[in-house]
Amino acid sequence: MIEKRHTVCRICHAACDLVVSVENGKPVAIHGNKDNPAYHGYSCIKGRAAGALLEAPSRLLHSMQRQPDGSHRKIPSGRAISQVAAQLRQIIDRHGPRSVALFTGTYCTINPLFETFAKAFLRAIDSPMLFDNLTIDQPGKSTAPGLIGTWLAGTPSMDEWDALLLVGANPIVSMNGGLGVNPARRLKQMQARGMKLVVVDPRRTECAARADIHLQPRPGEDAAIIAGLIRQILVDAMVDQDFVDAETTGIEELAAAVMPFTPAMVAQRAGIEADALVKAARVLGKARCGATSFGTGANMSGDPSTVEYLGRVLASLRGWWRRPGDQLANPGVFLQPLPPIAATPGPMAVEGVGARMEARGVTGSLAGNPVSALPDEILTTGPGKIRALIVAGGNPVLAWPDQAKTVQALADLDLLVCIDPFMSATSEMADYVLASRLGLECETNSAANEKWGLFNPGWGYEQPYGQSNPPVVAPPEDSDLREDWEFFYDLAQAMGLPLELHSIALVDPQEAAANAIPLDMTRKPSTSEAWASAFTGSPVPYEDMRRHPGPRLVDRAPVTVQPKPEGWTGRLELAAPLIMERLSRLGNPPPLADGAFPFRLICRRLQDVVNSCGHDNPIQLRKWTYNPAFMHPSDLEALGLSAGDTVTIRSAHGAITGIVEVDAGLRAGCVSMPHSWGRHPGREQRLDRDGANTGRLIAIDRDIDALTGQPLMSAIPVSVSPATAPAETPLKQYEAAK
Repeated sequence: MIEKRHTVCRICHAACDLVVSVENGKPVAIHGNKDNPAYHGYSCIKGRAAGALLEAPSRLLHSMQRQPDGSHRKIPSGRAISQVAAQLRQIIDRHGPRSVALFTGTYCTINPLFETFAKAFLRAIDSPMLFDNLTIDQPGKSTAPGLIGTWLAGTPSMDEWDALLLVGANPIVSMNGGLGVNPARRLKQMQARGMKLVVVDPRRTECAARADIHLQPRPGEDAAIIAGLIRQILVDAMVDQDFVDAETTGIEELAAAVMPFTPAMVAQRAGIEADALVKAARVLGKARCGATSFGTGANMSGDPSTVEYLGRVLASLRGWWRRPGDQLANPGVFLQPLPPIAATPGPMAVEGVGARMEARGVTGSLAGNPVSALPDEILTTGPGKIRALIVAGGNPVLAWPDQAKTVQALADLDLLVCIDPFMSATSEMADYVLASRLGLECETNSAANEKWGLFNPGWGYEQPYGQSNPPVVAPPEDSDLREDWEFFYDLAQAMGLPLELHSIALVDPQEAAANAIPLDMTRKPSTSEAWASAFTGSPVPYEDMRRHPGPRLVDRAPVTVQPKPEGWTGRLELAAPLIMERLSRLGNPPPLADGAFPFRLICRRLQDVVNSCGHDNPIQLRKWTYNPAFMHPSDLEALGLSAGDTVTIRSAHGAITGIVEVDAGLRAGCVSMPHSWGRHPGREQRLDRDGANTGRLIAIDRDIDALTGQPLMSAIPVSVSPATAPAETPLKQYEAAK
């Protein structure tokens, strides 16, 4: 008998509602729920293929311990935890808590319970060495609100937008970032009622193909383009003057800073038409309501803080924020919304808010501690040396920049522990791999996606939507698996440490810290109890959601945005000194093109996988089993290349071998290549099976954003030539460079 069960997909940030057909305890079919009030049946191949992951040959059913010869052998999870706990205690006793670091990857940050327990464990050992993928992905998402100030009431709902500016973002493929949880459907609806879409992207992406205006610039010129749009809006007097006068400061300084960015100057610099820039500015300037949204393409191409900040400045000049009397589209289900006040507390400190990196002499920012500094913190011989690293839901060997130094650093650790359901490229180096359950084997809910909507327009839910579901299937009978969050509880228990959770429901970190929830360390909670503790203070009690599993709109009283209290002094800062100084440098002519590296390598995503995740599932590799190097037909012709040829792609830092593919919608002079592919450089690799790791082309000692520590992850100067032999291994490159 086939039984239909619901679950929340944990493959990516979108958290789609999936209907799973289960027969004899196994999923036989998965599809989106057409009756879902938020998703309307939306799902993608990643979620629909989740059942195949349960049977993947590379799946781990037991924890693994590294042997002296480098191989791995099964170890009972309880014994593994005891041994890891003993080694961590020994390292901390000898070298202090700072010697232990934690890296939380994408699969941790999209699972709030995993992330909450991971951070609780790090606080319990009193280590400040927390790193996550944000500082190599989208750090401007955190620093920009600090520089300008967070508008507490947020942005109007998507149904009200007259215009949307997407920069380096392609929500139809990435599943988030400006178009809600069913992006293609939502965009069609918005354009049908007259919304105008402006896209800035070197690629003719799925979103760009549907744009009213597509500016297709040279990579890395996003900040200049947004400055040019702002200048034109100011020149054409398309500013919401009442809002600017009442709620902002710095308009005169901003105007002076953007005046050099004339249409002619920006057109020459970015390689676009001046008239198209003016037309785009006027579309945005005439929109009564709208939004700006920036993706990895903009954040990874240099100076993410400036790009994201200028987007918020543009929105503020147009007054695209909720006003007194407006209603919050979603008053919260699992998470408390920000105070519904039409005001900002003003800017806050964005620098020096994290740990000091002893090897680099830099500190973290609002985006977190810089991942680019982590290898040097491991390799240093100084007193701040990191000796143990726990990797939670990530794959540094494939995801971090400078793969050679990453591998060298991981090999230098006294202890490397990975929590992972698969033997990833990083797990292959780990002393212990703690095998975790997959999403279909876990209790799930929609809180992760609700979180993103609190801070970014077009993310999250625009209604009081929530979903909680029990596990769909049980783990295999012969397995020894735990839920990922359990490992941190078990480690703390084995080390005799107390754990205190900071409630996910309280988005203010200070409030969450002040109301920390101590756990009983004599009795491990069930997953349901753990979720309930982590949601302490949620608008809707977790038990209510759990008692009524499945997707639903919760009956919540409307929340009306209130005017700012008497005497409120916070204003949006339109001329943050840090950004004004960067704009002054950006106003200078760009450097001449380097003849040795005439192309620009830019990032992109493949629809069927998420970065380094999904390569274990043959269904997700239906179209591409590797990451092609997409190029414009004219560039291939000039190089005497055809689709399927192998090429050497070389930067000032390293070289890789790739397989070229035609993309007629790509700007000429670019190489567009997905990141986080390849294998450990010391393993046998097949280009048509494993792809190439673009991290080998990225340096972590140059082209560093001084605020966030992010290296240049996209728009990398490269050369392309027919491959005559495989590129030199990155480890040899690194040894030669030393």
